[in-house]
Amino acid sequence: MAGAWYVGRRLRMRAERADRRRRQQLAEARRVVAEERTHIARELHDVVAHRVSMMTVQAGAARMVAADDPREALEAMAAVEHAGRQALDELRHLLGVLRPSADRDGLGPQPGLADLGPLVEQVREAGLEVSVRCGPQQPLPARVELSVYRIVQEALTNVLKHSGPGARAEVVVRREPSGGGLTVEVRDDGRGAAATGSAPDPDRSAPGHGIVGMRERALLLGGGLDAGPLPGGGFRVVARLPLGGEAQ
Repeated sequence: MAGAWYVGRRLRMRAERADRRRRQQLAEARRVVAEERTHIARELHDVVAHRVSMMTVQAGAARMVAADDPREALEAMAAVEHAGRQALDELRHLLGVLRPSADRDGLGPQPGLADLGPLVEQVREAGLEVSVRCGPQQPLPARVELSVYRIVQEALTNVLKHSGPGARAEVVVRREPSGGGLTVEVRDDGRGAAATGSAPDPDRSAPGHGIVGMRERALLLGGGLDAGPLPGGGFRVVARLPLGGEAQ
């Protein structure tokens, strides 16, 4: 009887510990999602503020030249209208994100596709061999460009973290043939200094902060993200971002 009681107690304690770990993981995932939404909301706010600032400058210029050069004033007002439509579009997405009162550090223009070059150079300096393929891109909404940049940034950071210097990574940004979305793919060979001669990293496939944050960005645009190991080694992240999606 004592043996049966002891075994039952051990099994019950093990089940309680497993349940406690699951609750902690769920709470941590929720915290990461809330934190990422706060960050995204701040970035979207900065994008809208930038558009409104442009509108103010252009409207002031139109007022100054309206009497002497009506044609130039009309062009300036057309630019104001265009910037206003973009700002309204960004605001609609901003309203879909719950932003707590907590503030985030850092102000100024948010990065986009044009900033992928400097980002890749920084990663190369850290020892990661990166190739980039970006198809011909038409102007994209600022929120999409920002999400592309952040997803690539986080994916490359994960490569450095789990594979280390010496790994090879490839970044592909392409427009879907139908024109309704963008695909962002980041893959690596998993053969960096941190992975050579060691067993596969079990934590890499787990939904950690990086993958949770990237997936949240894709979901807020109405898209999705898949991440997982490749059969021959390495890791692959694929995000599909609709260009006209609504925030979830």
